Amino acid sequence: MATMSTAVSSAFHLLAKPTGAVCNLDCKYCFFLSKESLYPGSRFRMEDSLLETYIRQLLEAHGRTAEVIVAWQGGEPTLMGLDFFKRSVELAEKYKKPGQRLLHTMQTNGTKLDDEWCAFFKEHNFLIGLSVDGPREIHDTYRVNKGGAGSFDQVMQGWRLLAKHNVDFNILCTVHAANQNRPLEIYRFFRDELGAQYIQFIPIVERATAQFLPLANIGWSERPGGQRPLYTQAGHLVTERSVDGEQYGRFLCAIFDEWIQRDVGQVFVQLFDATLGAHVGQYSLCIFAPTCGNALALEHNGDLYACDHYVEPDYLLGNIHETHMLDLVNSAKQRQFGLDKQQTLPRYCQECTVRFACNGGCPRNRFIRTPDGEDGLNYLCPGYKLFFNHVDRPMKMMAGLLRQGRYADEIMQLYQPDVEPPTAVKVGRNDPCPCGSGKKFKNCHGRPAV
Repeated sequence: MATMSTAVSSAFHLLAKPTGAVCNLDCKYCFFLSKESLYPGSRFRMEDSLLETYIRQLLEAHGRTAEVIVAWQGGEPTLMGLDFFKRSVELAEKYKKPGQRLLHTMQTNGTKLDDEWCAFFKEHNFLIGLSVDGPREIHDTYRVNKGGAGSFDQVMQGWRLLAKHNVDFNILCTVHAANQNRPLEIYRFFRDELGAQYIQFIPIVERATAQFLPLANIGWSERPGGQRPLYTQAGHLVTERSVDGEQYGRFLCAIFDEWIQRDVGQVFVQLFDATLGAHVGQYSLCIFAPTCGNALALEHNGDLYACDHYVEPDYLLGNIHETHMLDLVNSAKQRQFGLDKQQTLPRYCQECTVRFACNGGCPRNRFIRTPDGEDGLNYLCPGYKLFFNHVDRPMKMMAGLLRQGRYADEIMQLYQPDVEPPTAVKVGRNDPCPCGSGKKFKNCHGRPAV
């Protein structure tokens, strides 16, 4: 049995995959489906002994006053059955230290949910991430079942059950070639029809080499004979399903412009929150932090990988049956993985005015060249620069409001369309600007762009 050789607590987040890559859907852009090939002959079910080892080590690795997130993902984790997660909750209570707070989360496609599942989620305060790509036509473009049919109706039934039982949920929407030009339609669908208050927009970027691209463009569905190509973070090209780098920024800008006028404090968009955090020196997303390495993935057999996006042999740290997870998290290999993000940042990024908000983005997307020919630029750089510059003024103002002990939603008074200040604002033109610059409002942000 693995024992922990260090008593040092470490703040890290772990996504556990109890079914590995196995899923009841066959989403065309889901490259993780290909990870099945890493474990030939496996049943792809986490054994009870590993479940207990995982929960025990996770709680041992965190301090007595820490909030510990017990996070489940897939594949599709509900394929394990409800009894598995009942045991996980029981084990978490068994091994919880005095002062520790537990948060149970699950990312699901929602198609297997029923009243029993949702009652369980509510009883144990699960936070559920529900994968939806937009209204039916958009969602069903890529999120299909094993027969190639769209999954929208089944997902909406899952959403209705979550709402019926008052389960807290987030919407996770991937942004790709089929929905990148329809930002407001998608945002309004989530806000107005699903009543979502927490939304994540995740860009689909599927890397490929020139040789591999034709196969990758077909998708990650099972091939005749039961074989899939294994996806790895290699190549300088992207599939035809991938979001356009600059269009991703335009997508975010369009939603931000509506959000800043009416939804601040009511709808929480993860990337907007992360950007505001960067303006006050806090990083809530690993993709925008200066270094990474604190968001790992645990496979169904106990293998621990450096990152959910790097479940491939070169980034395997070890197995928690043999080595305590905290020792693997704190290993020299994992520390270097985290430092590489900062140490390989191109000069173009180092000198960029929005580096403080971006820090080069996720290393998995840093595979194109800078204008001067240096390797390591993020494929999404054009979109990030567009977005971070677009929101710079209102973000600074919201950060200033927070520093003054006020609420960020006051910014909406400044961004109502077709209304001249100061009649629509509580800030007089000779008052200090809410951005915290020390200048008078009229000399600083006296006429926000709308």
